[in-house]
Amino acid sequence: MSAPATRLSGVADPANYRPAPGSIPDSPGVYRFRDEHGRVVYVGKAKSLRSRLGSYFADFAGLHPRTQTMLRTAAGVDWTVVGTEVEALQLEYSWIKEFDPRFNVRYRDDKSYPYLAVTLDEDYPRVMVMRGAKRRGVRYFGPYSHAWAIRETVDQLLRVFPVRTCRPGVFKRQRQLDRPCLLGYIGKCSAPCVGRVTPEEHRLLAEDFCDFMAGNTGRFIKRIERDMREAAAVQEYERAARLRDDIRALERALEKQTVVLPDSTDCDMIAFAEDELEAAVQVFYVRGGRIRGQRGWVVDKVEAVTTSDLVETFLLQIYGDSESVPREVLVPALPPDEAAMSEVLSDQRGGPVRLRVPQRGDKKALLDTVARNAMEALKQHKTRRASDLTTRSRALQELQDALELPEAPLRIECYDVSNLQGSNVVASMVVFEDGLARKSEYRRFSIKAVEGQDDVRSIHEVITRRFRRYLAESEKFGELDAIGDDPGERAENPQDAAAHQPIDPETGKPRKFAYPPNLVIVDGGPPQVAAARRALEELGIDDIAVCGIAKRLEELWLPADPDPVILPRNSEGMFLVQRVRDEAHRFAINFHRQRRSKAMTVSELDDVPGLGPARRSALLKHFGSVKRLKEATPEQIAEVPGIGLRSAEQIAAALHGGSGAGAAAPAGPAGGSAGGAGSEGNDRGEPS
Repeated sequence: MSAPATRLSGVADPANYRPAPGSIPDSPGVYRFRDEHGRVVYVGKAKSLRSRLGSYFADFAGLHPRTQTMLRTAAGVDWTVVGTEVEALQLEYSWIKEFDPRFNVRYRDDKSYPYLAVTLDEDYPRVMVMRGAKRRGVRYFGPYSHAWAIRETVDQLLRVFPVRTCRPGVFKRQRQLDRPCLLGYIGKCSAPCVGRVTPEEHRLLAEDFCDFMAGNTGRFIKRIERDMREAAAVQEYERAARLRDDIRALERALEKQTVVLPDSTDCDMIAFAEDELEAAVQVFYVRGGRIRGQRGWVVDKVEAVTTSDLVETFLLQIYGDSESVPREVLVPALPPDEAAMSEVLSDQRGGPVRLRVPQRGDKKALLDTVARNAMEALKQHKTRRASDLTTRSRALQELQDALELPEAPLRIECYDVSNLQGSNVVASMVVFEDGLARKSEYRRFSIKAVEGQDDVRSIHEVITRRFRRYLAESEKFGELDAIGDDPGERAENPQDAAAHQPIDPETGKPRKFAYPPNLVIVDGGPPQVAAARRALEELGIDDIAVCGIAKRLEELWLPADPDPVILPRNSEGMFLVQRVRDEAHRFAINFHRQRRSKAMTVSELDDVPGLGPARRSALLKHFGSVKRLKEATPEQIAEVPGIGLRSAEQIAAALHGGSGAGAAAPAGPAGGSAGGAGSEGNDRGEPS
């Protein structure tokens, strides 16, 4: 269960455990913040302990909220002085591994990846698929995205390298029976269990298998080709055919590993996709110019970190105990202490390691591909998290507790405004019911173009229009509750009552603003929240909660409250609010781009003399498009209100003498009536 939300007011004062002036050394070192029970809650390193620790206590109000939360949780700080920045990195990694502090970035696999492993620590090495923690003496290849991909590769290679693949129990039983298993009979195992090969010969097969998987493929194919030609020369055609099939098997195994870079390239490619709360990491392992494997992690941002900080912590945690550090690591941003990190990795590898950000060429293109994979992994992680019923219930409960709502916000509406320097101002309304997006309920608004229009006025206009429509429909058809359960329909269809879309009996179309939300979220801080609250009060609505989310610090603002609500960074409630806000932003941006694109397209009607915006709109509304207007006769054009026969003849002549280019939307004033009923044409939902 996540920790409850806290407010910035009334917090503990970190000055109570601030070190005495002059007591902190001006040297490289590692520091630990501990809570009142002595548990380590954060570990950090610094080139200068005095400067770094002093920054925590100099201006508490200016710190990032996540750092403030850490300082309020801690009750003391201690430090250890080291000689160099390299030692600081190593000690920081050791302490993070030992204490597992809650406020440090911690990477976790987004799934369990399988490896191809060769157990060189056994008397008779075997090839197998392994997951989980690595062990010493075992040679690993991968990771792979699927276990079946490993088995297909192994099945091809066992023709050439017949290494044991059986479990210890099977190996022991076949030895007692003194007969090989099926693989031994069909030539895909050298059968060391019955002494067909010596332990030394079998180990040599296993080592050749490892060399081939490591990228040294050329010598094996050349050797088999030479043996095939020699067998054909002495007319041993059956043996030559078997060797030919072995070559084809090796080539098929190589085809599964895409060549992306020169054969001499050995590197790991690391890319991040991140938002304010989480980050996803993807790594492509390139050996011998081929992608040998892929792996991913996700991380909760429980502290304020940059991409460089994420790279540093990732390199430490992933390569800290690894024996397979490559010669080159390509990253999206260099760590803060590049030289120190390179030295740490070089010591771990036993040779030089280069950290680099590719700027152009094949490596840059491949790193972009890794970044796209990271973005997709982040989307899938959020989707899996959102689809879990228990997680959604916890998120709604946390929001209810944090915002002190009388009931869980089963229906949430979020509003966002989008514009470009005050032009083509639009707004979006997205709806989440029971923690899931309901796209059929999305609405979009064109804001009236008035002088001095800004986000605050736009929010006021949108909220007014939306809830004026709601009040009109409620008065006309009756009230519906927040999750769409129409009391008049319960007896007829109780199973589908919550999902039923209410229909206007007069038009036969769905009612657009039938349901009231439990919670209204606006993208912005106190000014936007105050505007939304004022719009509701002007309409006499006082039973709908309102809050705003400020994008920079991710805090929630309530009306007339001087202090924001701070949700824990790893809380499900925070993830839900952010997901709702991001969806509203996406929907508003898409609508704004559509409007801007139409506004930049010149209509053929703009070139017709004496035809103003109102008459252009009337013509397009009557005929539906410029194409149909061009096909009409002057008499048909004159049927449009406000268009006389003489004007109709001029319009027809101008259009028939034009270039025939396609028409665009009329360049009339954007927006609808400030009231709900007059904005029917501009308040549209996005198709599901």
